[in-house]
Order: sequence, then C-alpha cells, then structure tokens
Amino acid sequence: MPILGTLLKKGIRIRESLEQEYSNPYDLQKQELKKLLITASQTQFGKYYDFDKVLKSYRELDPKAFFNLYKELVPIHNYNKMYKDWWQKAQGGKNDVCWPGKIRYFALSSGTSEASSKYIPITRDMKRAIQKTSIRQILSLSKYDLPSEIFQGGILMLGGSTHLNNRGSYFEGDLSGIQAAQLPFWFQHFYKPGKKIAQTRDWDEKLTEIAKKAKEWNISIIVGVPAWIQILMEKILEHYQVDNIHEVWPNLTVYVHGGVSFDPYRKGFKRLLGREIHYIETYLASEGFIAFQAKPDTRSMKMVLNNGTFYEFVPFEEQNFDDNGEVLADAPTYMIDEVEEGREYALLLSSCAGAWRYMIGDVVKIVSKEEAEIVITGRTKHFLSLCGEHMSVDNMNKAIEMLSDELNITIREFTVAGIPHGTLFAHHWYIGTDADVDPNVIREKLDGYLKELNDDYKVERIAALKEVLVDVLPVSTFYKWMESKGKVGGQHKFPRVIKSHQYDDWKEFIKTIDS
Repeated sequence: MPILGTLLKKGIRIRESLEQEYSNPYDLQKQELKKLLITASQTQFGKYYDFDKVLKSYRELDPKAFFNLYKELVPIHNYNKMYKDWWQKAQGGKNDVCWPGKIRYFALSSGTSEASSKYIPITRDMKRAIQKTSIRQILSLSKYDLPSEIFQGGILMLGGSTHLNNRGSYFEGDLSGIQAAQLPFWFQHFYKPGKKIAQTRDWDEKLTEIAKKAKEWNISIIVGVPAWIQILMEKILEHYQVDNIHEVWPNLTVYVHGGVSFDPYRKGFKRLLGREIHYIETYLASEGFIAFQAKPDTRSMKMVLNNGTFYEFVPFEEQNFDDNGEVLADAPTYMIDEVEEGREYALLLSSCAGAWRYMIGDVVKIVSKEEAEIVITGRTKHFLSLCGEHMSVDNMNKAIEMLSDELNITIREFTVAGIPHGTLFAHHWYIGTDADVDPNVIREKLDGYLKELNDDYKVERIAALKEVLVDVLPVSTFYKWMESKGKVGGQHKFPRVIKSHQYDDWKEFIKTIDS
C-alpha cells in the first residue's frame, strides 16, 4: 500500500487540522488576519491603508477593536476596483504591491458572471496554502468507509492546461493548470493524466487522449467540474463500447466536485456508473481554497479558518446590494462568530494572494456556526428579482432536480433570463437536454416547483411576473457557445442566470446554430 493509503488508514491528521479542531473559529480568524496584516504591512497597499495602525489595535481590551478599525480603514473591494487600483501594477511587474515580492502567476477566471476574463494573483504563499488544504481534504477520507484498494489507485484531475501563457513579467492560465504544473513530488505517483496530457491546450484533444489511456490507469478518485467529467466519461464509454465507467475503472469510489451545484448532474452521473460512489464537495475558487466536505453523510463543507484567508460575511439582503449584485460600501460585515445559522451571506476575503476585503461573488448559508460549516447557495449576481420574486440559484437547482426526477430525464445545463413582458416581466428559461420532451410540460412543472420552493415567486406569478417561457435545446448548444467564448473545459461553467448583453448574444448565437 502506498504511503498515502497508510496515512489514511491510520487516520493521520496534520497540525493545521488539529489546530482548527481544538480552537474556536473567532480565535483562529483573529490570528489569521493578524498574520496577513503583519506580512503585508510594508507593501504599497499595507502602507496606504495603515496596516500598522490596525495591528496596534490588537493590544486593546476590546476584542473587536482590530476588526472595527480594519473595516474603517480598508474599503470593500470588488474585482474592478482591486484590479484597477492595485493588481494591475503587480501584473505589470511591480514588487510589493498587495503582497510581498513579485507575482509570477495570474489565474484567468471569468467565474460565471462576466464576459471578460479576470486576472487573479496567485502568490507563492497562496499556492502553498492550496496544497496544504488539499492534503487536509485527502486525509479527511480516513473518515469514510472506503475499501483499501482505492488507496492504491490513481487520482484523475481534469483541469486546465499546465502549459501556461508567458506574458513576460508573469504566467497566466487556469488555477487548476497552475497548481497541477507544480504538484509536490510525492503526489506524482498518484496523479493522472500525467504531465504530457495535462499540458494539452486543445480540450477535445485532451479528452480524447485521456479516453485512449483510460484502461491503462487504475483510477479510484476523480476531481473536476461536473459537466466536463460527465463529457469525459461519455467519451470513455463510447471509446471502449462499454455500458458504465466501472467496466473501465472498477475501483472508482470517490468523485470530488465543486464550482457549481451537483444536484442537476446527479441523475446523469448515476446512468454512467456501475455502482454508487461517494460524492465529496469542495470549495476551491481562483481566490483560494475556502472549504471542503470533511465528513460523509452531509452536504455541508467545513471552512478552512487557519490557512491564509480571513473571511467577512455580508447578509445577503436587498438593502446591502445594488441592482447588479454589487455590495454597497456601507453594508455591514461580520466575523465568523457573529453569523447566524440558516442565514445567507455574501463572502468577503482577505488573503495571502493580496486580496483585501474582496467580494468573491459567492453566497453561502451557515449550517453550523460552531463548526464553521456552510453550503453554497448561489452568487450575488446569479439571482432573479425583477419584481420581488427573489429567486436564488439554490431554488433553480432544486427545481431542475425535481423536474429531472419526475420526467426521468437528464438536464445537464440550464440558464434563465429575466426579461420585460409587455408592461411587466417574464422569466425565459433555456433547458439543455437531449431527451425528447415537450417544452410546455417543462414550463408547467418547473413553474409549479418554483412556486413550492419560493413563496415570493408564487406571489409574483399572480402579480408582476406574468409569463414563464421555456426553450429546450440540445446540450451541445451550451458547450458550443462556451467554446465560441474561449471558455472550454477546466473551471469554466455556463452562467445559471444570463443578463443584459449576454442574453442578447446568447439569442443571436442560438439563431446561428438553428440556421
């Protein structure tokens, strides 16, 4: 049995995991912010916003003096403000801008809200932090009742190309590609598809090469975004002319997923598998490794509180955000000890990548305050509230899952737009499925499920939300649109809510596909 399997079987945990287990969340986060402020105090950002002053406040008797002063001195930043005022300088080769030293890597990230790419700095400390948290998650598998065979197998990580773009003063690429290009030596034994295939930039070529090699590998764990893992498995089944993936990888036992809700993909995965496997959710964003599912039989994830990131929580309520989903400058923010269970919050991060009070765009619900456990419920820009219906991505995912179950169909992608309808409003849904299904049936059932799940939606369907429109499209249409935007594979996801110019662009694209 390889060393990893030995460690897992013995239930080994590293110091950081034990430290979090035996400390309260507030103490961990208080210390984490102090470490970040000390490290960055002599950077341009740290001097401009007087980090030294915040650090001196740690000596005061008031346990929240440091936090109140930090909020007073440092404004909330969205991506545009952070990039324009600070990160752009680091991208141009300047040292000590928001974090000590020179930034050698930038992760390209569009999230799912913006049409253009964002450049997120990846520092040496952030790469190290992500690796540490990855190890913590792997070692948490000791809590699962797993057969010993899986510890001898490989881990297939389906991410972006490790062949990064050299821009002179920095390299750019997907976060998954940046991390995979510099895996620790001890992990090389387990990692698939290996360096050569991982460098492939053409996504279809990469999937084809993996499919050809698939039977040579004993894969026990797969990691990746659901849509692309599903496409890969279908390609493998077609290549070998088999009925399910377990005929190729009999020891496949764990799927680690993140980026989007897995619920809409659950039925499609079940059809590709020969038996049940463990689904483990992870919350790894371009801005850092935020949380992971640390125990079986739960869908919540434990936040990582002592590894390079300080969190603030903004109540996700109308008075704290503008119409575009941007947090208002005077919105209240809270530390982990001040949140309420069952309530939704938008996340702000301060991190060892040089992000400071930075709105990541995700919305989470607190499941356990004591254990710092959360679930992701959506994004600040991915909700519809044209007239007070307050429909979240969480509502959408659940309704699609219920619809798939009742009609016994696989819906792999969907998006919805809020549009004018006469003097009032309508929701326009686009459903991605290759099943032969009547759009009117989907419309009726989807509308009914959303009324069950959301009282505000139910009320507005009587009032201002006058119509629900549904178009059923082949799944390939969604992926072709992403390809046309240069967003194929890796961490790219189709937006669940499509707004403004993207909606017009999407409609025009569909016309070209149909013609």
